Amino acid sequence: MALVWDEAYLGYDMGPQHPLHPIRLDLTMRLARSLGVLDRPNVTMLAPVSADDDLLTLVHDAAYLDAVRRAPDEPWRSSFGLGTSDNPVFPRMHEVSALIAGGSVVAARRVWEGNSQHAVNIAGGLHHAMRSQASGFCVYNDASIAIAWLLAQGAERIAYVDVDVHHGDGVQATFYRDPRVLTISVHESPLTLWPGTGYPAETGDDDAVGTAVNLPLPAGTADGDWLRAFHAVVPSALRAFRPQVLVTQCGCDTHRDDPLANLALSVDGQRTAFAALHALAHEVCDGRWLALGGGGYGLVRCVPRAWTHLLAEATGHPVDPQTPIPADWTGYVRERALRAAPPKTMGEGADLEWQPWELERTRPVDRAIEATRRASFPLFGLDPDDPRD
Repeated sequence: MALVWDEAYLGYDMGPQHPLHPIRLDLTMRLARSLGVLDRPNVTMLAPVSADDDLLTLVHDAAYLDAVRRAPDEPWRSSFGLGTSDNPVFPRMHEVSALIAGGSVVAARRVWEGNSQHAVNIAGGLHHAMRSQASGFCVYNDASIAIAWLLAQGAERIAYVDVDVHHGDGVQATFYRDPRVLTISVHESPLTLWPGTGYPAETGDDDAVGTAVNLPLPAGTADGDWLRAFHAVVPSALRAFRPQVLVTQCGCDTHRDDPLANLALSVDGQRTAFAALHALAHEVCDGRWLALGGGGYGLVRCVPRAWTHLLAEATGHPVDPQTPIPADWTGYVRERALRAAPPKTMGEGADLEWQPWELERTRPVDRAIEATRRASFPLFGLDPDDPRD
């Protein structure tokens, strides 16, 4: 497993009151290090290389890049989605954003060239940025840039699976007319959560009809129903598409305590989701897996544990959820005077039992699954009513 990391990532800092606080990355790396995950013999640490304009303009307009560069010196100007409460201007905004985007390309290169089966950039997954607009805390869309880079190297089929609580709208928009890229987003319903997109009927356009799959889930969906929905849709779509590389956005704002959303997963459920994505990478594309971070605003109790599980999973040696949290990490949290009490173990003792899908229309999650399968499965040649598909 290759992990792309640099302390400079912590400069992606939108201010002390902004939900996307860089402390979540710091705490994740410290926890993974304390548990020995980063010292495993199959872990290769790589430094990111800043994305240049040739890379960034695979996805973004040159005028937008210029606006991002100018913004710290012209903070009074609000344009291209910059200077808002969601996307405030911060020092060295272009430089840090380009470094994160370049980090995801470094990870993609590592997988594409066969130097590592799996590569992770936890600072990545900034999936809301659009071609000419910052959106949803995201300046440059590193996921789209990494996928576009893979296509430029000759990749013919890339699958992107997004398990963030918010719809992966920016990546979907980038490739909505590109039949070489399958985008799958499992998210909270747009009826109850920003950005208000990601309905089942959004299936792609032109020659790419069928290559966008959206599974919006009811507010309150917890581990068992989330896993039921995931397994009712995602594996079948991936098997039908047969990607060469699997790219995943592993946002953990699906957690039941996340302050910005309304799903109800546990850290244990998120850990199980990452394991399922890992297994699918081996099943459908010989293990070629690029894993990115994403949302997650439970800065102490959720993100560090969830993404440490992601890193451990990518090494092939998961961390037991009953593992005690190391004392040095707990001490660091207390030194930082963070408001949340540090957790005691790597899991939450959740019940992860779930039943494979078979339509029960009295269950809200099953109605959501049915809508997605009916919209998308026929486009893959699959039977939306057959639980075996």
